[in-house]
Amino acid sequence: MNTSLESPQSPPLTPLQIWLLAARPKTLPAAAVPVIVGTAVAVSEGVFRLGPALAALLGALLIQIGTNFANDVFDYKKGADTTERLGPLRVTQAGLLRPNQVMLGMWLTFGLAAVVGLYLVWVGGWPIVVIGLLSILSGIAYTGGPFPLGYNGLGDIFVFIFFGLIAVCGTYYVQAGTVSLAALWASIPIGLLATAILVVNNLRDIDTDRLAGKKTLAVRFGVAGARVEYVLLLALSYAVPLLMWLGGLAPLWVFLAWLSLPLSIPLIRLLYTKTGRPLNEGLAGTARLELIYGVLFSVGMILGKWL
Repeated sequence: MNTSLESPQSPPLTPLQIWLLAARPKTLPAAAVPVIVGTAVAVSEGVFRLGPALAALLGALLIQIGTNFANDVFDYKKGADTTERLGPLRVTQAGLLRPNQVMLGMWLTFGLAAVVGLYLVWVGGWPIVVIGLLSILSGIAYTGGPFPLGYNGLGDIFVFIFFGLIAVCGTYYVQAGTVSLAALWASIPIGLLATAILVVNNLRDIDTDRLAGKKTLAVRFGVAGARVEYVLLLALSYAVPLLMWLGGLAPLWVFLAWLSLPLSIPLIRLLYTKTGRPLNEGLAGTARLELIYGVLFSVGMILGKWL
C-alpha cells in the first residue's frame, strides 16, 4: 500500500474501501440510467416484466464495475495513469492493489455478469448471448488488447453504442421480446449524454493522454473540438423528446426531460472556461445531468400511459 497517499491523521484504507475506490461507484448511474429508460418505455407500452428488468440492471452494473477494473489496470500498464493524473484515484497506479489483483477482480465481476446473463438468455434467447459477449469484450477492449478502443479515438462511438443503443434497447428487448421504434429513439439521448461524460473526461486528460499516446478525439481535434462536440451532444439529446413527440412515439409528458436543461448551462460554461483538474466538477455534473434527464424522461413516458 502506498502510505504516502494517507495523511498521518488518517487511518489506513480497509480492503473494502480500496475495492470500492476501484469500482468507482460514481460511474454507476451511467450504467443504471439506460436500464431505467428502457424499462420506462416498456411500462409505457404495456410490456414491462420485473424479473428481466432487475436482471438487466444488475448485469449492467456488474459490467460497468468490471470495465472500471479493466480501465484501472490497463491504463496503468500502458502508462496513461501516472502521478500526474488529474482524475479520481486509480488503485493500481496508487499502489493500493497489485495489477494481478485488479485483473482477478475484473474477471470475477465479468463472471458474475455472465451468470446474471444466463437468466436473461433464458428469457431473451441467443440475441442476449451476442449482446452480453460484446459488452464484456468491449469493456476489456476499451483499454486492453492489441487495439484498445479508447486509445484509438473509438471511445466515443463505443460509449454511444453500448451505453445508449444496446443498453436501452437490450433492456426493452428482454421484457418485450422485440425492440420498438420508441425504445430505439429513447436510446439516442441516453447514449449522447453518456458520451458527453466521456468528452469531459478526455478534455480533462488531454495533455497526459497525448503524452501516453492515447489518441482520444480530444487529442485528435484539440480542446476546441472537444468543446464543440460536448455542446452538440447536449443539444441533440434535448432535440430527441421533441422529435419523438412530433412522430407520435412519446406523450407530451416526455418534455419533462427539458426541466433538466438549466443544469446544462453552467456545465457548458465550465467547459469553455476551465481546463485540467477543475473539469472533475464538470464530469460529476454531466453524470448528474444524465441521471436527472433519464429519470425525468422515464417519468414522462410512464405518465403518458396513466394520464
